[in-house]
Parts: sequence; structure tokens; C-alpha cells
Amino acid sequence: MTEILTLHRRFRDYSFAFKGNTPRTVRWFHDSMRSFVTHSGIEKLDEATRGQIEEWLFRGKNERSWSAKTIRNHLQALSSFFEWCVKEEFLPENPVKKISRPKLPKRIPKHLTKEQALNLIEWAWNFNYSYKFERSRAAAIIATFIFSGVRLQELVNLKLQEIDLENKTLFVKSGKGEKDRIVPLCPRLIEILKAYLKDRNRLKKNCPYFFTAMREDNRMGDKVIPRLVQRLREKSGIYFYPHMLRHTFATLMLEGGCDLFSLSKMMGHSDIKTTTIYLSATAGHLQEQIAKHPLNDA
Repeated sequence: MTEILTLHRRFRDYSFAFKGNTPRTVRWFHDSMRSFVTHSGIEKLDEATRGQIEEWLFRGKNERSWSAKTIRNHLQALSSFFEWCVKEEFLPENPVKKISRPKLPKRIPKHLTKEQALNLIEWAWNFNYSYKFERSRAAAIIATFIFSGVRLQELVNLKLQEIDLENKTLFVKSGKGEKDRIVPLCPRLIEILKAYLKDRNRLKKNCPYFFTAMREDNRMGDKVIPRLVQRLREKSGIYFYPHMLRHTFATLMLEGGCDLFSLSKMMGHSDIKTTTIYLSATAGHLQEQIAKHPLNDA
């Protein structure tokens, strides 16, 4: 029987080349399989059983405190591989298929208040930076998260041509699920982006990526945003992380009166049900709705 890791390498190549999975997803496939194989000690494909997979997940939950979401993600990663094996006739059936997925807790997404979001933008602009370009880039990064709701990797991958200040649009190419979308730009964000572009042009940056490195004419490094987030959290006293700013965008948009359908399109959600989770986070919006109760004035 074929070695499981050899087959899994072929599966990852197939996923990247023909299924359109991102490098990040393919790495997750690798990490999940490596964890399972290391724990179970199996080498051959036919040695993988439902019982071994369940025991691996059980230990992950009890010894490493895996959340329901982590367990579901591991199951999906393994299931994708085993389904491919069935399709390619390496296996008669998928051993993951009959394993129950744990239910995800329905938690309110963590987000910043309007005041916190405004304060964070001010901190990003007024922080004590060593270089002028560093200041305008930091403010542009934080403002783009808060005013457009883009994901971290979407922001990092933005190209210069994908932000159209004249037509007030931001184009996300191949976002999550390989979906393209257009997000409108508000006047405040345009103002901040113009300040950044002015500094970028002053330094004669020709890199095709919108957010560039400070000293080199290349795409901004992967450590720039984590380092910026850490510094701003320490100085401002506001706890946040990039995806929390995406939640903040969605929550503030609903509080401002944005309809659910439009927000779903801007967020890039495949199913509007995903967007409805933000309704539970908008207390002000709910208070406005309860005021419409017909017995209020009775």
C-alpha cells in the first residue's frame, strides 16, 4: 500500500494546481496530516481508521485544548484528502465521513466601539515613528481594515491598480474562496490613502503592491502588521487584532443603517447567514428596532 505522506504530497500539489486552494490552505492540509501521522504512528494509507482519527482529536481536545472550530478544521483537512483518495481509487471509502462534527458555539464577534475605532486611527497617525512614510503607512493600514473590512491577507496582497480613488472603489482579487469583490471607499479612508500615496510617490516606489516595504521597493514584509498591532496595543491600551477590525467594520456598518445584503457583498460572504451573526453585536440597532413595538405608545 502507498505511503500516506507520499500520497498526501500529491494531494497538496493537486489542491494547489487544480482546486485553487491558497498556499495557506495547503499548509493547513500539511500540518493537519503531519499531526495525525505523528500521533498515530501510521505509515501506510490503509492503516488510517476512523477510530485512530477520533482518538487523535480526543487527545487534541483534552491535552491541547482544541476548540470545536479547530477540530472541525482538522476534520475538513483530512476529509478533503481521503475524498481525493477515494476518487483516485486508493481507498474504498473516506474514514472521516462518519465522524460527527462538533457544534460551533454562537459567540458575538469581538469588535471595537465607534470611539475605540476612532481613537485607534488617531493613535496610528500620531504614534512616535522614526520615519514619515512609516506614519502614513500605519494610518493607511489601520484605516483600511476599519473602513473596508478586508481580511489580513487581502490587505497585504492589494495591488496599486486595485485601489481606485477617483471612482472610490477597492477591488479584492481572489479573496477567500477565490471570490472577487468590490468595496466602496468612504471619504475619510480616501483622505488617509491619499496621504500615504503622497509619501509613497515621494520615495519613488514602483512596486505593484499597494503597501510597500519602508526601505526597499518591494511588498511590505509579513512582520510589519503584527509589529504595528503590538506597538499600538501597548501604547493605546486598546486590545485588537486585524480580524477584530473586520468585525468592527461589519458591526459599525449595521449600526449606521447598512442593510444586511449590501454588507454581505462588501464582506465577501458566500451565504448571507454568515453576515447575520453581526446583528447580535449591534445593540444600538436592536434598540432602534424594539422602539417600533406597536404597544410602546399604548
